[in-house]
Amino acid sequence: MSGNRSTSGPLVTRADVETARERIDDVVHRTPLDTSRTFADLSGAASVGLKLENVQRTGSFKIRGAYNTMAQLSDAEREAGVIASSAGNHAQGVALAGQLLGIETTIVVPEVTPAAKIEATRGYGAEVVVEGDIYERSYEYAVERADETGETFVHPFDDAAIVAGQGTIGLELLEQYPDLDTVLVAIGGGGLIAGIGTVLKAHDPDIRVIGVQPEGAAHAKPSLEAGEIRQLEAVDTVAEGIADTRMLETTFEIAREVVDDVVSVSDREIAAAVALLAERAKTVAESAGAAPLAAALSDEAARDLEGEHVGVVVSGGNVNLTEHAELTRTGLHELERYADARLAVEGWPTTVGEVAETVESEGAELDVLERARRTSVDEPNRVPMTIGLEGSGRGHLEGVLESLDALEGVSVLERSLE
Repeated sequence: MSGNRSTSGPLVTRADVETARERIDDVVHRTPLDTSRTFADLSGAASVGLKLENVQRTGSFKIRGAYNTMAQLSDAEREAGVIASSAGNHAQGVALAGQLLGIETTIVVPEVTPAAKIEATRGYGAEVVVEGDIYERSYEYAVERADETGETFVHPFDDAAIVAGQGTIGLELLEQYPDLDTVLVAIGGGGLIAGIGTVLKAHDPDIRVIGVQPEGAAHAKPSLEAGEIRQLEAVDTVAEGIADTRMLETTFEIAREVVDDVVSVSDREIAAAVALLAERAKTVAESAGAAPLAAALSDEAARDLEGEHVGVVVSGGNVNLTEHAELTRTGLHELERYADARLAVEGWPTTVGEVAETVESEGAELDVLERARRTSVDEPNRVPMTIGLEGSGRGHLEGVLESLDALEGVSVLERSLE
């Protein structure tokens, strides 16, 4: 996977990570490792262990690196304050670390940042500055302001102390899952996989470290294959937490040493993983956090992971309820367990009850039922209606729609199971 290896000493060592754990031990949670028979069966693995960083303080792994970095600042640096740029999880990690260490923090976020994440960051005591239409503009503004004010800029990933803090997850993985053969880790800027990979490769070079990226932000594999950083001109993915355009020097150099391969998954595969985590593991994951499971369940991985003990790092769970519901519905579509349909009915609203009863009698769930806006093609003496159905699979849903179409006074005009 890698190109020419660097000949200088390692930027981060396992000893650095062990020191980081001592530094952050009283601050972070030792998150659970939840083994899943269901996901093992679906992936062909001997076992699958979910490392649940979505239940970490602030809802993601980011507090590990942020606290490790900020705890090492000098008295003068603490007095000057800290500034960071982030679209979400790093912001909350830095803000909480600042609150715990008594350091004033300023977080620069792009205009697209959800209000809920801004409020959560402010809730940890940080000042939030909205600047720039995309993250890159926020990053540039934060770096320029740090130069002007003397504040310390805490990078979201390209820093040895950040990497060492994130690597503490690797130490926990080894303790909780000693049979580990392969670990799947999302890559955005690369700090998480650099830290985890450093620990695992120092313990056993035969443990495979596989990076996972969305298809719309897949910069890592071409970079590692070329032996130099390659930057994307744009990214397009639902997984905003790993929607970076490139790795930077620190993470890239470490990744060259510790990453065995990088795979890409589609946004629809990620949505399916979000749905399955909620349904089978009873855990809420954001899209970036679900990407490694999506890779484990992909057709390609099913061949590659057969018989192995596979660690899946669920890196975060910071997703608002509306977004999670939309992701879950998209995921059920991807799993062929959800159907949308447009009906034409006589006798509104009496027929509505018959529709609901039929769906229930067929063993499906009626998720949506609403009167639709009439169009020019709708019959004047029929009421258009849209429904959303959840079932056990394509065949089940098709059977339900056939039963609805057979009802007197009901016609199924359009249907979508994809």
